[in-house]
Amino acid sequence: MRLIDGNAIAQQVLAEVKARAANLAPIVPHVAFVRVGEDPASVSYVAKKQKTAAEVGMKASLTVFPSDVSKAELFAHLDALNADASVHGILIQAPLPKHLPETEVFNRVSPAKDVDGFSTQSIGRLVQELPGAFAACTPAGVIELLRRSGVETAGKHAVVVGRSLIVGKPAAALLLAKGCDCTVTIAHSKTRDLAAVVRQADIVVAAIGRPRFITADMVKSGAVVIDVGINRVPDATKKAGYRIVGDVDFDAVSPKCEAITPVPGGVGPMTVAMLMMNTLTACERARG
Repeated sequence: MRLIDGNAIAQQVLAEVKARAANLAPIVPHVAFVRVGEDPASVSYVAKKQKTAAEVGMKASLTVFPSDVSKAELFAHLDALNADASVHGILIQAPLPKHLPETEVFNRVSPAKDVDGFSTQSIGRLVQELPGAFAACTPAGVIELLRRSGVETAGKHAVVVGRSLIVGKPAAALLLAKGCDCTVTIAHSKTRDLAAVVRQADIVVAAIGRPRFITADMVKSGAVVIDVGINRVPDATKKAGYRIVGDVDFDAVSPKCEAITPVPGGVGPMTVAMLMMNTLTACERARG
């Protein structure tokens, strides 16, 4: 079993971003974060992204709106960011309050600045394999982990467990695309005999959002397993009272694998690294 070290690979990506960003001087790649409300997880995620941006020589600005902000006020701010030539990437931190329709909000961002890859146009261009499309950062990180780990993908059967717009669907599109060339099955909670479907996979991408859902009997020997899950489970031995586990039962599954990502330290660091790469790319395109 080979452990795919997401922390190490993320550092490789960030080192490349930092070097390319320095070559753009005096232009500084700038990502603008927009947060609505004070959800603790959102506060933490944005702070981490801001810190990483500073480490690679990028500018990261943050605008925080109260949770009852009107759609009109939020849209006016997004329109201003779209028009600001000094802003190269825009990220709206999800989740949003229920009165703000997420798809409509994401679609307000200019496709040229949609570094999160969540707009209808970005997802459509990704599926059509058109140049200039930004892939959502987590599935882009999955592909980068496979590529930089030397995992052969062409002709392999990849099973993506989960069908969210944030991970499952774009991950499937990326695995199917020219360059990866996988045969792709998307499985989900309503899939009949899910275990039998997953057992066919040469590559498993687990993104169903259930702790330790993928068990040893669901994975064939020699498979490569990418665990996207981030789940809190109670643990009295931890100061916080919980620990983080993935969607894969790591201890049971890992002995069967050719390679596997841990949680934490697998896909998670790659999400932030790919956001920085997308922002850098947006800046390079804007520069021409």
